[in-house]
Amino acid sequence: MDTATDGQQQLHLLYRDHHGWLQGWLRKRLGDREHAADVAQDTFLRLLVSGRFPGARESRSYLTQIARNLVIDQWRRLRIERAYLESIAHLPEPESPSLETRALILETLMQIDAMLDRMPENVRRAFLLSQFEGLTYAQIAERLGVTISSVQKYMTRAIIACYQVAYEE
Repeated sequence: MDTATDGQQQLHLLYRDHHGWLQGWLRKRLGDREHAADVAQDTFLRLLVSGRFPGARESRSYLTQIARNLVIDQWRRLRIERAYLESIAHLPEPESPSLETRALILETLMQIDAMLDRMPENVRRAFLLSQFEGLTYAQIAERLGVTISSVQKYMTRAIIACYQVAYEE
């Protein structure tokens, strides 16, 4: 039996044995039958795409971790989308971005959020203090309780992360 067929069989068994349980688990936490069904399906789709299947003993914990991550991603996206829509709500209709532009902006905001989330805490804080509060490296160093040299290293890492988002994805 080849690897693809083996993976399909593993997915089929996982789905058969755990889909109903996962959907019930999600329904209790989300309070919405349809949302729970969507997240359960997305969980198994994520498994299919990754091709990584848990052992029999880890099945439920593995599935719940994937489902939790999907729910967190959805909440994060909704939070970002709401904030963006609130920020443009005051614009007159002719200045309001088109639906296509909104979608592109939201996708970019999601990439930036993911980039910031992957950064170590001090790197993220230094970057945000520099970009949004306009602090100098000396001021950032004082605020974070580190050396200016550390701030320079943090900013280098942050700028590299920005370039990766801009040019590699």
